[in-house]
Amino acid sequence: MLASLLIAGSANADTNERPTVGLVLSGGGAKGMAHVGVLRVLEEIRVPVDLVVGTSAGSAVAALYASGMPVDEIEKRFLELDWLASFRDDPGRVYKPVRRKQNDWRLPLVPGLGVSTEGFHLGGGLVAGQNLGFILNELTRNAALVEDFDDLTIPFRAVATDLETGVEVVIGQGNLAEAIRASMSIPGVYAPVERHGRLLVDGGIANNLPVSVARDMGADVVIAVDITDPLLSSEDMREAFSVIGQLTTLLTRRNTEHQLARLRDNDILIRPDLEGYGSADFYDGPALFELGASAAREHAVALNRLQVSERDWQAVRGQLEQEPSAPGVIARIDFRQGDRLASDFLRQRIRQQIGQPLDVPQLEADLKRIYGLGYYESVTWSLKPGDDGPVLVIRAREKSWGPNYLSFGLNYEDNFDGDTRFNLAAGLRMTELNRLGAEWQTGVQLGTQPWLRSQWYQPLGYGYDQFAVVGLEYNRDDYSIYDNGQRIAEVDVTSRQFDLALGMELGGNAEVRAGWVRGIATVEDNLGAPVAPTDDVHQGYLSLQLVHDSLSDAFYPKSGAFAGIRGRMERPGLGSDRNFDALRVMALGTGSWKRFNLTGLAWGRTITRGEPGLENLARLGGFRRLSAYAPGQITGNDAALFSVYARREFGGPVVPWFAGVGFETGNAWETMDDARWSDMVRSYSLFAGVDTFLGPVQLSGSYNNEDDWTAYLNIGFSFSQLFYE
Repeated sequence: MLASLLIAGSANADTNERPTVGLVLSGGGAKGMAHVGVLRVLEEIRVPVDLVVGTSAGSAVAALYASGMPVDEIEKRFLELDWLASFRDDPGRVYKPVRRKQNDWRLPLVPGLGVSTEGFHLGGGLVAGQNLGFILNELTRNAALVEDFDDLTIPFRAVATDLETGVEVVIGQGNLAEAIRASMSIPGVYAPVERHGRLLVDGGIANNLPVSVARDMGADVVIAVDITDPLLSSEDMREAFSVIGQLTTLLTRRNTEHQLARLRDNDILIRPDLEGYGSADFYDGPALFELGASAAREHAVALNRLQVSERDWQAVRGQLEQEPSAPGVIARIDFRQGDRLASDFLRQRIRQQIGQPLDVPQLEADLKRIYGLGYYESVTWSLKPGDDGPVLVIRAREKSWGPNYLSFGLNYEDNFDGDTRFNLAAGLRMTELNRLGAEWQTGVQLGTQPWLRSQWYQPLGYGYDQFAVVGLEYNRDDYSIYDNGQRIAEVDVTSRQFDLALGMELGGNAEVRAGWVRGIATVEDNLGAPVAPTDDVHQGYLSLQLVHDSLSDAFYPKSGAFAGIRGRMERPGLGSDRNFDALRVMALGTGSWKRFNLTGLAWGRTITRGEPGLENLARLGGFRRLSAYAPGQITGNDAALFSVYARREFGGPVVPWFAGVGFETGNAWETMDDARWSDMVRSYSLFAGVDTFLGPVQLSGSYNNEDDWTAYLNIGFSFSQLFYE
C-alpha cells in the first residue's frame, strides 16, 4: 500500500523501483517494547514500512503500528498500561454482585478448579485472558471494523501456533485484537484461543521470527528485529525454573535460527542488547525503548539505503496519520454463548442500545459484571461490518472446567496469650442449574469456629433484579465472659438455623434483602463460673438488610466503601424464646494516594427493645475490634467501635508489603443510654504485613489506655466480617 503510494507520488522516475520493505518483529514478552524503539529510529531515518509481521509480543507492536497508531502514542500506552492486570482474569471485586462478596472473606481462594462426577478439572491456562482481551480491544479500537488486515494502514500478519499440530498459523483476517491475543497465548499461562475450530497458542513455538511470512507477502527487503532469548550455559542452569526456561528457549531458538537462514544480503538484522532484562520486566519500558533504538542506530548505514526523500516521507506520514473513521451507531447486537443459560440472560445485562453509538466504558463495565458472576471463561466484544451498519458481537465462552467450582480459605488469629483461632474452609459452588442462573453453594469451615452453610440461590428473572435464597446454617463459637476486666468463664455458643430471603440488587454494588429465620441456639458452660441458660434457646425473627459494598478487595482494600444496616425483629409469634429488636450498622471508607492508604470505620449494635440474652451479646476485643483487649473482653447489649488506620505500601508490584498505624476507640454498655464519650476505651496499634492470595499476613502490636500491651499474628482478617458475623 505505502509502496504504491510512494511510486505514484514520486517526481523522480528512479524512485519508482523502490523495494518493498517488510518489518518482522519477534516474540519475547516484555522485551518486545524494544521494538517500539526500533520503530522510532525507522521514522527518524525516514524508512517507510510497506508490510509488517509479528509474533507474540511482536504482533502487538506490529498491529498497533499497522493500524496507524503513532510511535509516541504506542510508547505512552505501554508506559501507562496496567501490565499486572493482563495476567489476571478478575476484573475487580467491584464488579462482583454483593452476594458473591458476602462470603469472600471466608473463601477467598478460587483457584480455577472445577469438579464433576468425572473428577477434577483445570482450565487451559493459569489466565483465561479476560482482562487481556479488554486491553487489546482498547488498543485496537480504531481498527475494530477492519476484517482484512491488508486494509489496515500497513498490511499486517500475526503468527500463532496450532496447538494440535504444532504448525504455524498466519492470521490475516478477522478481529485484530483476537489475532494478537492468539499470537501471544503463552501455553500454560494464557488459555488457548479457539478460532475456526482450531486452538491457537503463542506463535513463538512455530515461528518466532517470521521472515518467511514477510517474504510470502512480497517483501523485497526484510528488516528483522530478533529479541529471542539466548540459550543458557550449563553453569546458569542450576534451578528448576532455569531448566524449564531453557526448554522453552530451545523451541523458539531453533525455529528462529531456521528463519535467520532465510535472510539475504540486502536484508537487515537488528538484535538489541537486552542482557539483564527478562520477558516479565514490563515496568522497564523506557530502558527497553532506548535499547531498541540504540540497536537500530547501529545499522544506520544499511537503513539509509532504504531512506526516502522528505517529500515522499510526508506522503507516507499523511497515509499513516489518517484519522480513523468512527464506527457509527450500532445496527445490531449478536450474542454467541453456550446453551446452559438462556440467551436472555446476556441480553438483559447489556445496556448498549441498537441505534446508539458504541459506549465502550459502559459496555466493558457490563461485561465485567457478567464475568464477575463466575460462569464464563471469557466475555468479549468485537465489531464487524454489517449491511445496515456496525454489528456488535458479544461472545461468552462457558468455562470448560465448570459449571461446579471449588474454593478455599484460611483464617488465623493469635494474641500470644492463649487466645488462638485457626480455621480452614472449603466451598463447592454449583452454578447454571437452570436457564435463569440458579446456584447451590455449600461451604464448610473446620477449626476453632466450625461453620457449615448450604444455600440455594434462585434468580426470579433474567436480569440482576430480584432473587430468592433458601439456606441451612450451622456455626459454633467460644468466647470468654469477663467481670471488671477479669475472665470468669468461657462458653460455647452453637446455632442451627433455616432461613428464607427475598432480595433485589440495586445497581452493581448494593442489595436489599428481607428474610425470615427459624433456629435453635445452645449456650454451654465450658470453663469457670456457670453463666449459660439450662435449655436450648429457640430463635425466630424477621430481618431487613441493606448493603453497599464497593471495596476493591475483601482484605486489603485500597479504594471503595462499605455501608450496611440490618434490623432484626425477634418475636415469640415467630417461634422465638426471646422478644427484642436489634439494629446493626457499619460504615467504612478507604482511599489511596500514591502508596499511602487511609481507612476509617464506624460500627455499632444496639438493642432498641427487649432483652437479647447471652447468645446475642455484642462482643468487642481481638484483632481490629479494640486490638489491645482480648477477644470478648468487652461485651454488652449495645456496643460501638470507631477506628482509623493509615498504612504505606512498600516493595511490589508482585508481592507488596506494608506497614502502618491504627487507632481504635469504643466500648459496650447495657443500653446505649449509658454511653459516654469519657467511657470509651482506646487502642493504639503498629502493624506490618505482606499481602497474599489468602489475605494479608499481619504482625501487630497494640497498646491501650490501661497500660496493657497485646501482640497479634493474623491471617485473613476482613473488615466486612464485622458486619456479617
